[in-house]
Amino acid sequence: MLKVIPVLCRAGYMDNYAYIIIDSNTQISAIIDPSEALPIIKKCDELNIKPQFILNTHHHFDHVEGNIELAEKYNAKIVCNQSDMYRINGAQIALIPETTFNVGDSIAEIIDVSAHTQGHILFYFKKDKILFTGDTLFNLCIGGLFEGTPEQMFLALNKIKSLPNDVIFYPGHEYTMGCAKQAFIYNNGNSDIQSYLAKAQERIKQGLPVAPITLGEEKLCNPYLKASNLKEFKNL
Repeated sequence: MLKVIPVLCRAGYMDNYAYIIIDSNTQISAIIDPSEALPIIKKCDELNIKPQFILNTHHHFDHVEGNIELAEKYNAKIVCNQSDMYRINGAQIALIPETTFNVGDSIAEIIDVSAHTQGHILFYFKKDKILFTGDTLFNLCIGGLFEGTPEQMFLALNKIKSLPNDVIFYPGHEYTMGCAKQAFIYNNGNSDIQSYLAKAQERIKQGLPVAPITLGEEKLCNPYLKASNLKEFKNL
């Protein structure tokens, strides 16, 4: 079983989420997308853990800036797509998309979703029904196209849409309320988006991340996942 602990980074500025994951069977742990080191170190101290791995979904600074400090502090190995090895400082383990990577007994499938950046990957823990989407999929929206094309992003999102509805996803940023208006209009204010936003607002009131949300809920409300063809997607 995989335990997931979100860590908010760059709060009030970019509102990144890094994630600490712990394999319950072995207590092997990892950090996903460490935007900055200090809040992650604080949480690791609270949990009394020393992560063995640092997993990066893509090379952008707000997802890797904590890499070196954390790697040195915990003697952790930095892991990324093989195509990002040259632009992620300190990278040691190269991942090949469509293969797997183990965090203890927890197995992540590596899914290439080149679009936001070339070489962007997802970590999909199939057995635990957990997906880390980086800057590809957010609550009610998606990441911008820094290096890819609309065609690539549409293909990437279709890969996500093909996963089971009961998979829960963890995005790289807290952008829910910023994306809410467009999603509400797109869905004509129907009961699905009303329920989604009510749940999101309640979690925010409690000081919690809106994520995780199931992919089933996201497919019902996210305009970019609802687009049925490339033309409709491009018009969003």
